[in-house]
Amino acid sequence: MPLVNVMVNNRAYTIACDDGEEDHLRELAQMVDAKAREVLGSVGQVGDAKLLLMAALLIADEHHGAATELSSANREAGDLAGAQQTLHVRLAEAETLAAEALEQATAKIQEIEASLARA
Repeated sequence: MPLVNVMVNNRAYTIACDDGEEDHLRELAQMVDAKAREVLGSVGQVGDAKLLLMAALLIADEHHGAATELSSANREAGDLAGAQQTLHVRLAEAETLAAEALEQATAKIQEIEASLARA
């Protein structure tokens, strides 16, 4: 299990991760560091624990917002899929009705043709 050195709030941390996850872990640490800097910029130095808690809350809030948007988009996609299915059913029904009307018109034309041939 590899160890990765990351920097958050100008402090070095060594964290273990799965093989191949090193770059991803560094990216995540950079996100946490950016949020920590954001907190520092708005409230100043508040201590490491509180700073990291506030950064984590900001990240959790962003995650919650993204998850809510994704859930809403999934619902809309489901609604659209349902509407699409309804349209397909209605189209099939319309095609059936049109085919039946065409068959009836053809039969009527054949009747008229036959009666004209007899006359």
